[in-house]
Amino acid sequence: MALATISATEARRLLDDGAVLVDVREADEHARETIPGARNLPLSRLGESELAVPEGRAVVFHCRSGARTRANAGDLAAWVGEGCEAYLIDGGLDAWKKAGLPVAVDRGRPLELQRQVQIGAGGLAFLGTLLGILVSPWFLAVPLFVGAGLLTAGITGFCGLARVLVHAPWNRSTYAGSGTTRTA
Repeated sequence: MALATISATEARRLLDDGAVLVDVREADEHARETIPGARNLPLSRLGESELAVPEGRAVVFHCRSGARTRANAGDLAAWVGEGCEAYLIDGGLDAWKKAGLPVAVDRGRPLELQRQVQIGAGGLAFLGTLLGILVSPWFLAVPLFVGAGLLTAGITGFCGLARVLVHAPWNRSTYAGSGTTRTA
């Protein structure tokens, strides 16, 4: 079964008619910004989760930009099964916001872990390069180390900086007891 792609306004109409909205982003992303009423079912936990969908109701999936749902449409279709009408929001949460539809934002939650890694790695690389130019060439080891870490993360899926950031004070409430240290 192929999942049809629909606009945010079409998705809103289906939700008003009783469809179930499923956010496939990770829990940290969902906690900071979400469509009201969306159920969170991260793609990383799709195989171990169940979602009770009342008979006769459609399911609408979304992510941030629509790329993750499109890339995983086959898995999502298999997960809902043949007897369920299911859709993907074209453009995801970004399209939803662009259409002027309601979004719940909790600025008290930390930034998504991937963005924290990007900020940390970029900041270290920038600072190490600047200090390498202005103070001592030995500081160029910092961006070299960061680059090696990012290369390793891309190849293996293990991100040491993400593992460290999960334990940062601002992230403790988000990841406490979850047993997950999703790498970015």
